[in-house]
Amino acid sequence: MGARSADETFRAIADPTRRAILDALAGGERSVTELCAMFDVTQSAISQHLKVLRDAGLVTPRREGRSRLYRVEAEPLRAVYDWAAHYERFWTEKLDALGALLDREAAIARKGGRS
Repeated sequence: MGARSADETFRAIADPTRRAILDALAGGERSVTELCAMFDVTQSAISQHLKVLRDAGLVTPRREGRSRLYRVEAEPLRAVYDWAAHYERFWTEKLDALGALLDREAAIARKGGRS
């Protein structure tokens, strides 16, 4: 996934309503009408949010009769996961080092030494 696509993904999920739409779609396909019933926004607003999500590759529609059902496409979220994983590793290393230091300090304190 290129930088432009990652940027589109981050932009798309920056909005709390779009994240909530993704959460709703994680439970299965839903129509615009169903999504409108779940959110306190207009059908036009839901459609605009779905367009942003679709442009970022995060949802895809399929026709069923006169309705369009949307589903989540999780692959673009891989860029978000990969980016966040870098920072998770950073904090894990820092917290592991802090834990080791605290363990050493506790061991010294138990032996009656100074900490």
